[in-house]
Amino acid sequence: MGAGVAWFDYDNDGDLDLYFAGSPPRGAALFRRNADGRYEEITATAGLVSQGQGMGVALGDIDNDGDLDLFLTRVHRDRLMRNNGDGTFTDTSLDAGFTAAGWSSSAAFCDIDTDGYLDLFVARYVVPDTHQRCSTEGGTPDYCPPNVYPSLPDRLYQNRGDGTFTDISTESGIGALSAPALGALCHDLNQDGHADIFVANDGTANHLWINDGEGGFTDQGVRRGVATNLFGEAEAGMGIAVGDVNHDEVLDLFLTHIDRESNTLYVSVGAQARAMADATIASGLGPPGMPFTGFGTAFLDIEHDGDLDLVIANGRVRRPARESVAQSPLTFPQIYGEQNLIMENSGRAHFTVRCEGDDFCRNVGISRGLTTADFDADGDLDLVVANAHGAARLYANVTRATGNWLRVRAVDGHRDAIGATISMLSTGRTQIRPVTHSASYLSSREAAVHFGLGSAPSVEAIVVMWPGGQIEQFEAAGINRQVSVRRGLGETAGSE
Repeated sequence: MGAGVAWFDYDNDGDLDLYFAGSPPRGAALFRRNADGRYEEITATAGLVSQGQGMGVALGDIDNDGDLDLFLTRVHRDRLMRNNGDGTFTDTSLDAGFTAAGWSSSAAFCDIDTDGYLDLFVARYVVPDTHQRCSTEGGTPDYCPPNVYPSLPDRLYQNRGDGTFTDISTESGIGALSAPALGALCHDLNQDGHADIFVANDGTANHLWINDGEGGFTDQGVRRGVATNLFGEAEAGMGIAVGDVNHDEVLDLFLTHIDRESNTLYVSVGAQARAMADATIASGLGPPGMPFTGFGTAFLDIEHDGDLDLVIANGRVRRPARESVAQSPLTFPQIYGEQNLIMENSGRAHFTVRCEGDDFCRNVGISRGLTTADFDADGDLDLVVANAHGAARLYANVTRATGNWLRVRAVDGHRDAIGATISMLSTGRTQIRPVTHSASYLSSREAAVHFGLGSAPSVEAIVVMWPGGQIEQFEAAGINRQVSVRRGLGETAGSE
């Protein structure tokens, strides 16, 4: 099921470093990017050596000191690794209040009460039973589906502002339901100024926890159309991508699923995402994904034409119905490995497969975590994929971009403004991006957002809706560069 990956600048030197959640026998690993462009493993030096089965990684500056801390989800006990600001981390899990045992999957930091400190949502999966045995229809031993195990309720932790957290799962309503959760997203999806929580569940109805702004959450997944697919069927939810695919200035959701199910695109209907509709068939995303089991996924503008494309990392969890007999016995990667997918957006929220000759699709693996970043600082977004039973892979974007671009970092105080939504107006068209670290599957990314501009020669305005709902407009500061906008200052800083 694991493992996740995070792309972030752990030492604030301007380069993006890589953390892999890992699992035995290799374990977790932190790689620092050096000035020559190569990566150096510094796991032990940084104090991140871990034992046991790792799952995911969530990024967040929990103490507003300008350093990104790590929350590591695991099969037995999660860990909070506090960034000391000197290149090392300290395990503060117990002191911070993270004592619960159980199998956690994805996690996401966000400010649910708009007090200026990042709170934490933790998705949890099932209670494992090593004595349980499952097999294919032909009697071959295989992995068990989640419905043979008891599921766990998710958890919500409130940041006290002093480095400790309070478990508010029960009083918030989050702990009222149990489901095998895998993907998690925390963002203001209905544009009311309060962070909501979307959870992709494996084989049961998804949850959409709407924040009432007073400390309570209500599951409105059914009411808003994202609990099941168009036919009312619960699917095997894994990864989540969030973005505006049809240029209506409201965020849409994409979920990856197991083979024989289509991946699902939910598009917002009307203002403020009061409801969503399953647009999988109309988008063309159904048939291409059905042979595969999708995990990590992300929207990104690959060629800078102003439209969000889609990448999907695939890898089976159940043996194929018919296995090749060309090689016997088949290796584990041969049984469970699959190719990945690139889906190109036509500009009208219709996608087609664009894989010919691309290494991302050509390399077959048991792919799980995926995240995006401009690791080589050339203006386009690159990919990293964590594979089960195989090496991680770093993919540089070598697409010949057809347009200009802009990267925007929204800053609130000393940290990234997690939970903000950035709008960019250019040549009469508005694009929006959520400011979040956590999405995809078990993985995290840097908070700066990326816009493709097409042939637009300039940007007319940058508008930020900050956590809490306040709106601030900034003048553009050129294109083909990164800019920073700071809350309350009304001014745009130049490239960094």
